[in-house]
Amino acid sequence: MALLDVQGLGIAFPRARPVQDLSFTVDPGETVALVGESGSGKSLTALALMRLLPPRGRIEAGTIRFDGRDIGSLSERQFREIRGREIAMVFQEPMTALNPVLTVGVQIAEVLRRHEGLSARAARARAVDLLDRVRLPDPHRRVDAYSHQLSGGMRQRVMIAVAVACAPKLLVADEPTTALDVTIQAQVLDLIDSLRRDLGMAVLLITHDLGVVGQWADRVMVMYAGRRVEEAKPDALFDDPLHPYTRGLLAASPRGRTTLHGEFRRGEALPEIPGSIASAHGQPGCAFAPRCPLVEPSCRAAPPPALARPDGRIVACPVTTAIAHPALPPRIPGHRHDAALGL
Repeated sequence: MALLDVQGLGIAFPRARPVQDLSFTVDPGETVALVGESGSGKSLTALALMRLLPPRGRIEAGTIRFDGRDIGSLSERQFREIRGREIAMVFQEPMTALNPVLTVGVQIAEVLRRHEGLSARAARARAVDLLDRVRLPDPHRRVDAYSHQLSGGMRQRVMIAVAVACAPKLLVADEPTTALDVTIQAQVLDLIDSLRRDLGMAVLLITHDLGVVGQWADRVMVMYAGRRVEEAKPDALFDDPLHPYTRGLLAASPRGRTTLHGEFRRGEALPEIPGSIASAHGQPGCAFAPRCPLVEPSCRAAPPPALARPDGRIVACPVTTAIAHPALPPRIPGHRHDAALGL
């Protein structure tokens, strides 16, 4: 049974429906990546799972089942017992997510005292242990530091410590490497994966960068304009992306373009996806139709359903699945797709 089962999720605001008919699952111990450009609805999906939608935002359709329970039917008081203990979240920007007037140790201890009933002394000792576990240097001293006294990478480690304090079953990591340099990005993602293995938790990794999922994700779901357009194992997705949007994302990086079309020469222009995601608002048919090179009249009639193929992949494009894609270059033995995409 899936640990997280989202079916037909719809999120609405007074003048917009940024997420529509979204379905996906996360199994125990699995890492699932949600990818897509800014504005595709990834972060709103994460906030809906945590019941932290912005003011005037609401879940208008669908169900969210976690560990066999319909969490949409729970009261706020009941859900508070789950949030932080069984489902936890690493937010995009730790500088704004952390309280600037409390030490990081107090903020970690607050979770432990709330959910595990620890005394102040015991919670502080656990906070030091957690800071050490997330590889923060000198945890006995850093436990009394304020967020502004830490670097971006250190703040993100503190956020991870807060999130995993109660060993949750599911960790939602929303762009956990935003604004970090490449070296620190890899360290943070490796830390999350190490904690996943140690704690036996599942991870929902949200990112706009297809490259970061090659090494850490078990499955990848590509979102566009609030809908799932493709889902596959990373190797299958990178070897043969089916949806025109996925192919456009891969082709927009030099090494991704090499994977799809052969050798990339310095100075050669990279292909672009014309238009912007904003053009998807109010579209009666496929949201990607205004930007799609394969668009047909039927694409503008109704949103294509996300259909499962015999090989287990899911794609929401009847046009591209009927086209035989050109053969991709043979894979190099031992070659990792994260390296092929520029990491």
